[in-house]
Amino acid sequence: MSENIAELTDILRNLEAVNSDIQGSAIVSVQGLPICSALSGEVNDGIVSAMSAAILSVSERAVQELARGDLKRILIEGLDGLIILSRAGENAILCVLASNDASLGMVFLNIQSVSQKIAGLLD
Repeated sequence: MSENIAELTDILRNLEAVNSDIQGSAIVSVQGLPICSALSGEVNDGIVSAMSAAILSVSERAVQELARGDLKRILIEGLDGLIILSRAGENAILCVLASNDASLGMVFLNIQSVSQKIAGLLD
């Protein structure tokens, strides 16, 4: 498992390296536990993990109840930036922080690619 954690951490660091609009990222379990993180040291990974899982769960229920099909991603827009949550296989959630002026098309493509890599390692 530690090999996977090192590889997952490298994937997150590479995500930030290939897209300067991405300011941080984390992989959390669907149960709300941290798997690995490339977030700033000021961020509590446990709280981020629990909130990400709760938001994903409620969002999946909302799209189901409102007949909107399968959930693709969740975009939360704050005054100081964006939070994007995306499933990364059956067992994980990718949480990405991006700047307000980010090119969302590129960010979404990067997230999709990375989510598939994560799923390959964790599913």
